[in-house]
Amino acid sequence: MDYVVLIPARLASTRLPNKPLVDLCGVPMVVRVAQRVLSGAAQPRVVVAADDHSIVQACANHGIESVLTRQDHASGSDRLAEAAQILGLPDEAVVVNVQGDEPLIDPRLVQAVAALLVQHPQAAMGTAAHPLDNLADFLNPNVVKVVTDASGLALYFSRAPIAWWRDGFAIEPRCLPEPAPLRHIGIYSYRVGFLRAFPTLPQASLEVTEALEQLRALWHGYRIAVHISRDAPGIGVDTPEDLERVRRVLSSSVAASVR
Repeated sequence: MDYVVLIPARLASTRLPNKPLVDLCGVPMVVRVAQRVLSGAAQPRVVVAADDHSIVQACANHGIESVLTRQDHASGSDRLAEAAQILGLPDEAVVVNVQGDEPLIDPRLVQAVAALLVQHPQAAMGTAAHPLDNLADFLNPNVVKVVTDASGLALYFSRAPIAWWRDGFAIEPRCLPEPAPLRHIGIYSYRVGFLRAFPTLPQASLEVTEALEQLRALWHGYRIAVHISRDAPGIGVDTPEDLERVRRVLSSSVAASVR
């Protein structure tokens, strides 16, 4: 299927200054993300939606397509909507939002999330999740969970532990529910027509309470299809410690390819 991968890249970051441009084994991180997506078999069009000329220049230096968007967007989806407009994408086109701090993302996951909108024509968005395997993550409010219906469409996203295993926890509170709860993975596909409309929708009270933007779509009656991956995603970069972990992984991969 044809789809476009949009990578929002914002220069300002409180925990990691100039995050899109930090060095990952000789390549700026946002370029590394784009190259990772392009390394898969699907070969989609990949465009970085930047908020600063320095990011645009870094992409140009490495042959990665980019567009310059406004700096004052309230969210990543707002930035993607502007990028889709700049690129002249039609309403029926499918775009996938890959975060600019996911240099180890699996290209097959990107393709699977894009395909959701073909498999589920009633859905306006697609996303992904994977089964949780430890209780600490299930109880952690920083780990977002999702529950789906029988057809794989999201019923709800929450920072709370859902679904709550009433009878099981009464007997053994240290075990996970069966089947395993699902951890949400922060990758999204959109139909461009919906992406244009999304920033105009009023915020939902549940969105504000949970601090989860995807709840706005559910609140207004839009459906979100969920791809269930067997594996957890690669390491994202939010902190200097994450950055060093990713550098070690990439350095090991480079060394292995040389041998």
